[in-house]
Amino acid sequence: MALGSLRLGNLSQEHIVLAIAVLIFAVASATLPGFFTPDNIVSIIRSVSVLGILALGMAIVIIGRGIDLSAVAIMAMSVAWYLQLLNDGMADAAALSLVLAGVLMIGLLNGFLVAYAEVPAIFVTLASGSFVFGYVRSQLISQDAVPVPNGHWVELFGGVRYFDIPVEVFIFGALAFVIFLFLRYTKWGRYVYFAGDNPVAARNVGMPVRPMLVLRYVISALIAFTAGLLTAASLHSINTRVVNSTLLYDIVLVAVIGGIGLSGGKGGVSNVLFGAALIGIMLNAMTIIDIPLIYQNLIKSTILLAAIIIDGLLNPRDEQTAQQGDI
Repeated sequence: MALGSLRLGNLSQEHIVLAIAVLIFAVASATLPGFFTPDNIVSIIRSVSVLGILALGMAIVIIGRGIDLSAVAIMAMSVAWYLQLLNDGMADAAALSLVLAGVLMIGLLNGFLVAYAEVPAIFVTLASGSFVFGYVRSQLISQDAVPVPNGHWVELFGGVRYFDIPVEVFIFGALAFVIFLFLRYTKWGRYVYFAGDNPVAARNVGMPVRPMLVLRYVISALIAFTAGLLTAASLHSINTRVVNSTLLYDIVLVAVIGGIGLSGGKGGVSNVLFGAALIGIMLNAMTIIDIPLIYQNLIKSTILLAAIIIDGLLNPRDEQTAQQGDI
């Protein structure tokens, strides 16, 4: 009975978010000059592609009753290191292999500390994100913004378009579809929900809860690296100062406002898509209205706080969650 009510609440939240997104889109189209144009529609979709990709990785972790606060640091610093190696003359295959090994190591470390050392995920990933940023910025790269080498495949990739739509939009769609298949139709994907809903019961029936938890953080790290490559392809550089921006809060906002329950075991790819659509439309409208960035951040933080409160009402903490200190 309780599970049914959670599903009903989830569906209700999805419908509400979608309705609000459609309403804002309709009002903005009717009142804001330049909003309802092909170029601006593509701009909205493009702007949420990287955010949506990061939110997909975050969703997998949150559904399993965790959180990854290192995602933005991994995204920016891994790609910055990769580009620095290329600019220093290292061969592309060697540089990519070295950086991928580093990304995998951070994902494995996050997962190991959460799963086996039983350190709360919020502290593990906050610390690892700070370490990645500090170490890479001080030891491995020479400047905040690292450019893509001229003629490199990352630069060329950023100019690829199909039907006048940037390639990152298609990659976002492809990743969303793959993760949907993983969560819905694979045994390990179902384990994510079972472990997030009741990790003790999942462990008691023989599910590999700890290895699965490690896998979630590895997937999140790899998705973050992918998002970083797409960012560099679009901008022809990567600016490490994004680590200190509000991007991390935007990722959590997309997941939570879309309906990914922070208590675990609830949500899916559609929640990320709806949340990304709402945030993308809202931010684009605020930019056209010329609302200052500080007030945009205030509005987003208010919405995030309201979403967390609503999530707490729709998905009350159970005894296990309370004992584990949430996330």
